[in-house]
Amino acid sequence: MEPSSFNLASRLQTRRRIVNEPRWQPVGHVTSSTLAPGLRTWLTDDGSLTARLTNSGRGKFSVQRLYQGWEVPLPSERILLELPARQLALVREVALLLGHDTVVFARSVFPISSLTGSLAHLRRLQNKSLGAILFRHPGMRRHPFELALMAGDTDYLPANLKQAGPTWGRRSRFEIGGKKLMVSEVFLEAFTPWQESLHIHRMQRGKVSAAFRTSTQ
Repeated sequence: MEPSSFNLASRLQTRRRIVNEPRWQPVGHVTSSTLAPGLRTWLTDDGSLTARLTNSGRGKFSVQRLYQGWEVPLPSERILLELPARQLALVREVALLLGHDTVVFARSVFPISSLTGSLAHLRRLQNKSLGAILFRHPGMRRHPFELALMAGDTDYLPANLKQAGPTWGRRSRFEIGGKKLMVSEVFLEAFTPWQESLHIHRMQRGKVSAAFRTSTQ
């Protein structure tokens, strides 16, 4: 019998409605008393999560697309992306797996205006990693993180990924050539923070950190 994580897409039912958004807040507002240091290093790391998971040695990394479709973004997503009230965007949701374990749920929002020119191919990612593509763009800028602690049964998560205990998520806005997109990542109960060598990862992180400072000055 196949592990349940490989059947996530086939078992997704009708498109859920996200009524209550997570309470996103700037990373600087989250204190160490509420966020353990080990997890903070993952939530606030501005390098490629794909690279870090791939090099973790905790199992083969893979991406499973759960949903993709045109929607009006959530209110806070529209504000983050500076979009008009009714403008549609392409919403993509995926599960990130290490071996048979689903460790992260990711939601990406692509405004129509961003899916042109060199980024038009982002419409056709299928089960490819978005992060692996974004971090290859030398001019990519990543804005500061926002974090949220959410209940395990939050409607931000697909029904198949809900869990008993609370979970932390993060999101940020990316810009490539003036085109904006948003990525949020929710770290699930199968994910356990661990220490590992970040040689390649640190090289990628330095590039983004410079953009980080530029965007906040």
